[in-house]
Amino acid sequence: MIMSHLIDNLEKHFPQDFDEGQKAKAKTLFYKRLSLFAHDFYRGKMITLPKVPIESLNWFNAWYTPGVSAVSTTIRDDNDRSFRLSNRANLVAVVSDSTRVLGDGDCTPPGGLGVMEGKALLMKYLGGIDASALCIDSRDENGIHQAQKIIDFVKMVQPSFGAVNLEDISQPNCFRVLDELREACDIPVWHDDAQGTACVTLSGVLNALKIVGKRLDSVRIVLYGAGAANSSIARLMIQDGAKPENIVMFDKDGTLHKNRVDYEKDTRFYPQWKLCQITNPQCITTEEEAFKGADILVALSHPGPDTIKPEWISLMAEKAIVFACANPVPEIYPHAAKAAGAYIVATGRGDFPNQVNNSVCFPSILKGTLLVSSRKITDEMAVCAAHAIADFAERQGISADHIMPTMMDSDLFPTVAAAVGECAVNAGLARHPLDRTTIYNLAKRDIDEVHHAMDLLVGEGLIQQFPEAEVKRILEEVVTTIRG
Repeated sequence: MIMSHLIDNLEKHFPQDFDEGQKAKAKTLFYKRLSLFAHDFYRGKMITLPKVPIESLNWFNAWYTPGVSAVSTTIRDDNDRSFRLSNRANLVAVVSDSTRVLGDGDCTPPGGLGVMEGKALLMKYLGGIDASALCIDSRDENGIHQAQKIIDFVKMVQPSFGAVNLEDISQPNCFRVLDELREACDIPVWHDDAQGTACVTLSGVLNALKIVGKRLDSVRIVLYGAGAANSSIARLMIQDGAKPENIVMFDKDGTLHKNRVDYEKDTRFYPQWKLCQITNPQCITTEEEAFKGADILVALSHPGPDTIKPEWISLMAEKAIVFACANPVPEIYPHAAKAAGAYIVATGRGDFPNQVNNSVCFPSILKGTLLVSSRKITDEMAVCAAHAIADFAERQGISADHIMPTMMDSDLFPTVAAAVGECAVNAGLARHPLDRTTIYNLAKRDIDEVHHAMDLLVGEGLIQQFPEAEVKRILEEVVTTIRG
């Protein structure tokens, strides 16, 4: 309990003379060092356990050969029975080639395991979903990463899973991989870096707009970064009512507009070229022009804290909304954005107010699709999830420092799962249609069972308590490092 109190109140344990910048750097360094030690202490995060009883030796004859032959032939004659006769209906493949891991770039195939196991942990704890981390080598004989290798791999393993979560695949490969697999596979394929980020960002924007009294169809929007995340954010925002002519998007070479022949000629970047044709009709080219009078900034580019300049924020409209969501360090720290005039600031981190984190959406979106054995996850389902998340937070009570629910709002996940599952049923995508109440009850049951099981494992000492002394040691080392 002392250890949890320390972590949950981390800033209070920093020296009183630390300024906001030092505190922000200290938190980042603390969590990195704590993570590395904890992963070594536990040897990773996930294990596999049976979910059936083994009451005597003869039960192996039913769970395995000879009895399991009946399962094999039944599935042979009707492949959809695999969703009932195996764990497939609740099993997600977390697939990555580890070429864009957080803000750390290409970490080599096994370098993504920490993130992919983390994804599996979040799916299990927040959604009651089983998941396997599958980090693959997508390089050809010349060492070049090939989208086709990822596509072929997913096609081959899809019969074993109920859904696929693509993760940390660099652009432009990520665009082709998602779009081809969404069409080719008979199970949902979800790219969380793109679709998940877009869903949760749209949710946060909807509530931020309610607070400042503005509408999505009339605001001016700057999207800083033109990768998979912001390209998908633009697509979902437009689908939900934003006017494309009110959007200006930046990449590393400037703004996107109809005269960007580099995107026109390079067909690998077809999502960006499509946005070039419908956004920024004035062909604005500078930050000063784009930010002047803008209502919303969504930055998903390079880790900061100096990627977004305070002077740009100061040019924005009254009650400006700033989302600085790069990980592990936002493009501008919240205190700096607010000092420059931002009214609502959100980041991707849980140690600042207004965390805009995929974790509040992807477990429930996947759970809803899995419970009805949906064949796809559509953009309409993502927009449905965004509104369900926003509505959940609004029922809690929203404010400038609370526009989003958190991962600890356990009822959020079955609520959103029910909305998404119902959307899949209404779209005719469900193999096993269920009504909204049933989806909610099943999701809640599964999530509650995971929490109960973990309480038992911790209570019986089968999951060890993390040593409190190590937390204190790491904190002391961080303070010393920040002081220089």
